[in-house]
Amino acid sequence: MVSMSRDLSPYVELERAAWAELARDAIQPMSGEEVERLRGVGEELDLDEVQQVYLPLTQLISLRVRLSEALYRATERFLGEPQPERVPFIIGLAGSVAVGKSTTARLLRDLLAQHEDHARVALVTTDGFLLPNEELERRGILHRKGFPESYDRKALLRFVMQAKSGAERIEAPVYDHLTYNVTGEKKALQRPDILIVEGLNVLAPARSRGDGSPGLAISDFFDFSVYVDASSRDIRKWYISRFLRLRETAFANPASYFHRYSTLTDAEAVTRAEELWDTINWPNLRENIATTRGRADLVLRKSSDHTVQWVRLRKL
Repeated sequence: MVSMSRDLSPYVELERAAWAELARDAIQPMSGEEVERLRGVGEELDLDEVQQVYLPLTQLISLRVRLSEALYRATERFLGEPQPERVPFIIGLAGSVAVGKSTTARLLRDLLAQHEDHARVALVTTDGFLLPNEELERRGILHRKGFPESYDRKALLRFVMQAKSGAERIEAPVYDHLTYNVTGEKKALQRPDILIVEGLNVLAPARSRGDGSPGLAISDFFDFSVYVDASSRDIRKWYISRFLRLRETAFANPASYFHRYSTLTDAEAVTRAEELWDTINWPNLRENIATTRGRADLVLRKSSDHTVQWVRLRKL
């Protein structure tokens, strides 16, 4: 085993207070009402979290965007011929179910869009690239929805490659969380300045092709990546708490795929949530999601109250 001192680590680790100092002079661009709108079920996002965690992160990303543009133009000059207009700066955002990655993605989208250098920010979740429930049932893997094999990985890779090629218009499939299925509709994107791709497995490495040759991963086309992390014990607790809240809200809608859970007692709901976590979400986190954490450029580590306690940044 190779030991490595912290001084020789390829990462910089900053406690929350030190990270917040990096943007201490930044002006808070959001209101409490805006934060409330972005907050996910069961999360504790507030203005302090935005100021101390996400403003430094957006400043770092904005710096990376500017440097990426400069490199793009330098490459254009080197080649001696004009290149397409600036292609999107793509951010991959990964993490477990219930860890808060969707809230993080929405927050980054809104904060980054306030910079005039990159005002067009689009967010796409990989949920839209899940295979239809009917196809998952045909393959006998509906119970493994969210695992890598439940996605149309070729379509997702084509989408990201089209975005990175500078296509003027790209389309992303739409997912309906109420019916727990893809809708068949498409969302059109007009060459954004920044594209955020959020999902469980977006940092997964490439699979080998049928002939054994290496394939491509969507993360090969990311310019920056973020992993939202927490202890599995805390995530399990958040998942169960969220399930109980959804039982009283979204699941209560008769059109909900999970409407059958709305009539469960508290004890029954906790038992069912524990079963779903232990048999589906925890195995997926352990086998497919947490294993990609080391591939991220930046890790946000949360404490038990959902606040970020430290940040780990990969050195260039």
